[in-house]
Amino acid sequence: MNTEKLILAVPKGRILEELMPMFEACGIIPEDAFTDSKSRKLRFSTNNENLDIIRVRAFDVATFVAHGGAHIGVVGSDALEEFDYDDIYTPVDLNIGHCRLSVAMPVEEIEDERKNKTRRSHIRIATKYPNLTRRHYAAQGIQAECIKLNGAMEIAPSLGLARHIVDLVSTGSTLKANGLKEVETIVEISSKLVVSRPALKTRPDEMNMWIERFRNAVKK
Repeated sequence: MNTEKLILAVPKGRILEELMPMFEACGIIPEDAFTDSKSRKLRFSTNNENLDIIRVRAFDVATFVAHGGAHIGVVGSDALEEFDYDDIYTPVDLNIGHCRLSVAMPVEEIEDERKNKTRRSHIRIATKYPNLTRRHYAAQGIQAECIKLNGAMEIAPSLGLARHIVDLVSTGSTLKANGLKEVETIVEISSKLVVSRPALKTRPDEMNMWIERFRNAVKK
């Protein structure tokens, strides 16, 4: 039996809050520091002696699993679509973390764009998702020039960086507060359980046990 602990990578923030009841259903109880807002730890033990949890940025979970830093992870389908890692298998949709990846632009410019009948061949967009954005527009025969930002996308149009943005939207309140409005939904997003393909081959019993536990937790 492999004595190396399995590592479960989870994202910080809102998705983690939704994930906690699922942990309970799976029989996972993290150490107290995991829920301590003052703790600076990134790796945590659990009541399962062969399972540790690491807490990382949401966009990094897929990278940790794909490159062997973690064996299992919880990651949004936005990151999976953006990176498209070959070594990641996605066995379970956890039905949490729902939002959408959308195109937005200044409210006052929407009508002018609709009136413009000239077919666009080029669009400039500020986004955290350049690969996904380029693929989306390429399917329409449009070349997307993507300006990569990791945050504060909503102020890009007002500063002349790009007329459009592509970003995650949940309630739309941040867009509204910055004078923007959704004009197109690219893809609906939810969080998935992902596993390392190499780990699934070398440790099938353990990996399949956790896959089944999460699958059953979704059904409850």
